[in-house]
Amino acid sequence: MPAPVPLDPIDRHILAVLQEDATLSAQAVGERVGLSANPCWRRIRRLEAEGVIAKRAAIVDPVRVGLSLTAFVSIRTSNHSAAWLEGFARAVSAISEIVECHRMTGETDYLLKIVVSDIQHYDRVYKRLVGLVPDLADVSSAFSMERLKDGTALDLRAA
Repeated sequence: MPAPVPLDPIDRHILAVLQEDATLSAQAVGERVGLSANPCWRRIRRLEAEGVIAKRAAIVDPVRVGLSLTAFVSIRTSNHSAAWLEGFARAVSAISEIVECHRMTGETDYLLKIVVSDIQHYDRVYKRLVGLVPDLADVSSAFSMERLKDGTALDLRAA
């Protein structure tokens, strides 16, 4: 796990602004944080080089593009070897509908977030996953009924 990067208040402010709108120019970001364009641009480039800004992307509304079903899938396995984990990670990476995968503590070994168009689409993804991954002891799915909060911005005040 990489070490945290020290951030000063201006860095935090730049990150907060970019989390809200990554399309802003360095000049526009600088105006909001009290810097001219060049120093602001240099800070943004440094934050990118240090991996603080991992990437910039457009956030697509899944419902607007016909992907209205979100499933959370809990997986338990009886195999915890490095080779199994490597194969599992490859399988998860190969299935584009799996948008998040977390290794967990507690009774669930892995938690997946899967975004699909409907239950039939989910079933195809499920069958593909269980076909690619051996030694699954339990696969349990829960479907989101309503999205009450959906965000990507991190609260940097406590970081």
